[in-house]
Amino acid sequence: MTATATTPDAGRVPDPSRAPDAHGASHPGRPSGTGRGTPASDAPPDAGPASGTRPGSTGPADAAPVADSGSGSGGPAGAAPTADPGLGSGGLAARPDGPLLLGVRHHGPGSARGVRAALEAVRPDAVLVEGPAEADALVALAADPDMRPPVALLAHAVDDPGRAAFWPMAAFSPEWVAIRWALDHGAAVRFVDLPAAHTLAAADPTWTDEEDEVSGSGLRIDPVAELARAAGYEDAERWWEDVVELRADGDPTAPFTALAEAMGALRETYGHGGHPRDLVREAHMRLKLRAARKEFGDSVAVVCGAWHVPALTRRTTVAADKALLKGLPRAKAELTWVPWTHRRLARRSGYGAGIDAPGWYAHLFAAPDRPVERWMTKVAGLLRAEDHPVSSAHVIEAVRLAETLAALRGRPRPGLDETTDAVRAVLCEGSDVPLDLVRDRLVVGDVLGEVPAAAPAVPLQRDLARRQRTLRLKPEAQERELGLDLRKDTDGERSRLLHRLRLLGVPWGEPAAGRSGTGTFRETWRLRWEPELHVRVAEAGVWGTTVEAAATARAESRALAATALGDITALAEQCLLAGLTDALPVVMRALADRAALDTDVAHLAQALPALARALRYGDVRGTGTTALGEVAAGLAERICVGLPPACAALDADAAAQMRDRLDAVHTSIGLLADRPASANGLDDPDRPGDPGRPGDPGRPDDPGRPRGADGLLHRWVGVLRVLAGRERIPGVLRGRAARLLVDGGWVGGGEAGLLMSRALSPGVPPGDAAGWIDGFVGGASGGGLLLVHDERLLGLVDAWLTSVPAGAFADVLPLLRRTFSGYEQGVRRTLGELVARGPAHGRAAAYDTFPPGFAPTPDPARADAVLPLLHLILGTPGTLGIPGTLGTPGTLGTEAPA
Repeated sequence: MTATATTPDAGRVPDPSRAPDAHGASHPGRPSGTGRGTPASDAPPDAGPASGTRPGSTGPADAAPVADSGSGSGGPAGAAPTADPGLGSGGLAARPDGPLLLGVRHHGPGSARGVRAALEAVRPDAVLVEGPAEADALVALAADPDMRPPVALLAHAVDDPGRAAFWPMAAFSPEWVAIRWALDHGAAVRFVDLPAAHTLAAADPTWTDEEDEVSGSGLRIDPVAELARAAGYEDAERWWEDVVELRADGDPTAPFTALAEAMGALRETYGHGGHPRDLVREAHMRLKLRAARKEFGDSVAVVCGAWHVPALTRRTTVAADKALLKGLPRAKAELTWVPWTHRRLARRSGYGAGIDAPGWYAHLFAAPDRPVERWMTKVAGLLRAEDHPVSSAHVIEAVRLAETLAALRGRPRPGLDETTDAVRAVLCEGSDVPLDLVRDRLVVGDVLGEVPAAAPAVPLQRDLARRQRTLRLKPEAQERELGLDLRKDTDGERSRLLHRLRLLGVPWGEPAAGRSGTGTFRETWRLRWEPELHVRVAEAGVWGTTVEAAATARAESRALAATALGDITALAEQCLLAGLTDALPVVMRALADRAALDTDVAHLAQALPALARALRYGDVRGTGTTALGEVAAGLAERICVGLPPACAALDADAAAQMRDRLDAVHTSIGLLADRPASANGLDDPDRPGDPGRPGDPGRPDDPGRPRGADGLLHRWVGVLRVLAGRERIPGVLRGRAARLLVDGGWVGGGEAGLLMSRALSPGVPPGDAAGWIDGFVGGASGGGLLLVHDERLLGLVDAWLTSVPAGAFADVLPLLRRTFSGYEQGVRRTLGELVARGPAHGRAAAYDTFPPGFAPTPDPARADAVLPLLHLILGTPGTLGIPGTLGTPGTLGTEAPA
């Protein structure tokens, strides 16, 4: 079985750019990872499925540290192996004297072809594969028609599902080929590597991207690199491709004998190669091999990492092998098959096997003949689909160039380097942009495997699969965008499922900005299914057996454990988005308790936006939100009371943060004001208001004070007025409050000009005045258009700027640049033209003259002239003479019939 270890197993091609792996052959039985869903770290790279500390290697398959004892599996490091006639010897030539030992390198089409040819020639009664011993019960599923590689064996600890290991296999993996051959020909299949129960019980089954070249017991070597250097190659991968992958002639099984001999020489020199745990794994393999020979005689074939072949032929005793295994820690483990992806095989860390070109290897394995010609045809088809002009002549010339490059470089056939160079030069016309597309779609690929429904799974995984089928949400390896209309039942259920999975820590989908802008009826998601999400689902299974029940339990637990008000409000929003009505009472109680104790206005202001959004989503999704509205209204009123004191005497950084909170609170109160008063709990006539100025309608003692949601908005307007006029408040906040008043229509142009003139008066420090301008017209808030259409305000800014003393101008210039750089280019150009006209065009001190097209107040008659045309376009009453028109009937020439 292949795992994610990068080792010199005959059959897998590690990345030449990576540091040498410790072992020459990959170990099919090594898990691709242990730990929190990550590969184990210290198995040799040749150990395919589960060992290897390097990215691309499969991680340590054995969980317990091994003492390098002379009487154990192979004796002291560097000791020459002695053949054990009870175990057999490596290579096909030794077949009459013992089992057939096929040393492979993981995930390599050459090794896979060789394994298939050798099994067809020998036809053994039993096939032993490097992989976790507990997986024997799952072998039969490999023959299921619904099983399509790439797939992986997943093992996880029952009491800690996050502690997991993978053994990935692709269609071109030698282990997968051996398993399928055995099942198709009625041969027995056994997994012979160390059980996953030991692997998962390792003291520190972690995985990092760092590749230590030296282990605690010596230098870690890459056997393939050693053999390549002996052959005069600088590039180990180039050597491996030349001698194995690209050889189409001759005996495909010949490399096994030669490789076994070479690995024997390396083991004599380097011992375990810096991976002492291999001694334990190899001891277990020898015990399993002896048991198989007792049952099937010599009609046994072993498919394992080539690095292990010398150890399997070593003369040892049963007692010595059992002694190495004695006392190993164990963890109760469960195993199943899960889908894998080519992209994961290409990862050099995490669960990946560390091969750079799984799509290319799959093509080499599947192509019956003329692989280069077929590859170029695939590339041409992809580029044509993306509207790149590629003809048959391009394909022919690219094939010729690839073959020429291979001949010039002394290679037996064109490899990936030659085909890539030919594609770039001919099909991509020297551009790397389309070449990157070829690398992503073909060289790596987005192939996602499939497993049958009969495969073991936790109840939560089964419920998720059922929901995916019901909602027609197929997991795919390629990222795609999904738009949802929440008014449709199916889309609403899809949205709730994705939100529930995110709450459970299963990020199958991530919200993305879509066409809807700030609308609430549409959502856009980016979906991509990654193999490790199966581990996340297994971890989430502790919360419940269905997605809804698990998400509810998880939300309740988080609500009880949360200490920050912002965390609870965000959780409440998640519950509404996910439709978790059963969790809302617990979350709301925690929210109310926390809100009552929190007196920090900054915390309250940070928490309110999430509640307001949740209320809006609740309206769209038909979720009851009365209790949430009451809490939100209480927070809003407390903010109204405490915000002015909280804004006083702030430094520049704190003022900038408070400005963002001010905008968020303003938007939130607008959302609350748009809801019915009863929905927010604001229809209580005894509900207190904020203490505004004497005579302000927001005061609770004012008989004319508005009640309900309108009262909340009115009180907020009073707060903005206080902020805009209080001198102890930083200029950026006073300017921002004034701008919000102008945008809401609560302050007219004359009053806005008065506020600006006060803020920009000569007695105000230039820095504070520049901050006021930044708050009023800065950023992407549309302040530039405000200045374009109100030349009185622009004149005030212009007059202030020209009056700034030379000594202070350099201090305010950076702030002004930041303010005006946020405007669009057209707005900046228009402002420049207006300023260039000078005071005579409307910016004189008296502001009693205006340029053409501008007036001190709007002209209702001119505004009404557009109404007939608007009614005509909209088809509303009042169109050209129809009663209700605000303009003159028949103004466009002919009256429409009544």
